[in-house]
Amino acid sequence: MRLITVFRVVAFMEGLSYILLLGIAVPIKYLKDDPSFVKMLGMPHGLLFMGYIALALVLRVENQWIKNNFLAVLAASVIPFGTFVVEYKLNKNN
Repeated sequence: MRLITVFRVVAFMEGLSYILLLGIAVPIKYLKDDPSFVKMLGMPHGLLFMGYIALALVLRVENQWIKNNFLAVLAASVIPFGTFVVEYKLNKNN
């Protein structure tokens, strides 16, 4: 499997975990005073986030991404739905 394909999968999963964390777990934590969903989703999201950043660093060198593109990929990891846009654009280009 190509590294770019792995990155696309990780980008999608990281984005999904972020949306679940922000859209479901955090509201339950504060509205129902139940932090269990944040604890359950937080660790997988953190691991996926670190994997996303690590793969982006490797792909920057491998694919010679220019600085602006690379910074946009990094910024997408902290913007809700941002990694979905990155995954879509990578799918469109490959």
